[in-house]
Amino acid sequence: MEAGVSGGDGLARLRHPLRRGAEPRDPLLLQPPFGGGGMAEESSAVETKRKLLARLNIHSASWILASIAVTYYFDFLNTIRETLQADSWWFVSGSCLLAACLSVAFYCILYLEWYCGIGDYDAQYPALIPITTATFIAAAICFNVALWPVWSFMTPLLLFIQFMGVVMLMSLLG
Repeated sequence: MEAGVSGGDGLARLRHPLRRGAEPRDPLLLQPPFGGGGMAEESSAVETKRKLLARLNIHSASWILASIAVTYYFDFLNTIRETLQADSWWFVSGSCLLAACLSVAFYCILYLEWYCGIGDYDAQYPALIPITTATFIAAAICFNVALWPVWSFMTPLLLFIQFMGVVMLMSLLG
């Protein structure tokens, strides 16, 4: 019976780490600054480390590893190169649509959000998000049609894995 009592105490510490004399979860927050560094410098370094660790999780690492595995085992890059050499109209159309989609996305993120400081750009420019979504869906359809002769019914799955791997890799950067 005593094992159950001590287990209940541990559960209370997990739920309320700062109550009943429990230790804090993040030891970095309690360390004094090194070499006379200011509190602002230390808090920004801890904040940066915490943001990076929050972005890097099992979910994003799994998608990135799956994308690497698809690239290696399905010879993805050579297939893309051969499709380009075969003058595939669908692949070129998909590439142009993807370039348009990415240019609108970079316009929103780099120019509007970072340079102009507009955090809620979808409220000021409501047409940007639907345009980006529509061009991306059209590009995905073109890529699926272009690569269907190579991988057949596996094409949508492989392209989705590649897309998620790139998205998760980009989420690590910013």
